[in-house]
Amino acid sequence: MLIGLAKTPFMGNIEITDESQQEREQEMKFSDIAEQQWDELKPYLDTCLLPVTGMTGLEQPHEATLALEKLRDVMDLIEIPFKGRIVTYPAMHYLNAESAEALVTTTCRSLKESGFRFVIVISAKNQDGLEYPDADLVICPGGEGEAPTSANVSKAVQALWNRGDS
Repeated sequence: MLIGLAKTPFMGNIEITDESQQEREQEMKFSDIAEQQWDELKPYLDTCLLPVTGMTGLEQPHEATLALEKLRDVMDLIEIPFKGRIVTYPAMHYLNAESAEALVTTTCRSLKESGFRFVIVISAKNQDGLEYPDADLVICPGGEGEAPTSANVSKAVQALWNRGDS
């Protein structure tokens, strides 16, 4: 598993659990926030979760479904325990190797310019070799496909927020 604060990776073991549908329904999505609520909620919702599926368009339907399910499972490691401070934005589903780095970096920069203090890029696909300088944290599987654990993700998010508070 690769969890990186800035450009520092953390390695760990597989631990993906399936949370109940009720818990998933409690997640904070961008579409849950009405225009008139945003100014009031903005100080509390300072962290944006940017999912990156990393599909190429060459996937068969069952492969696309599996990619989305894996991404959902990894996102649950942040969305559920940190509801109330994190807003999940729409996923970037289709990226090619040539444009991924620039597109994700530009999107992270734009999200910060729109008011988010922290941007976390999250993917169920390994991101080795890609750098996202405007992302504060990158959470994805490691080179061997090992998924992040909930404990490691929690520690990394807390470290990000603690670093930002100092």
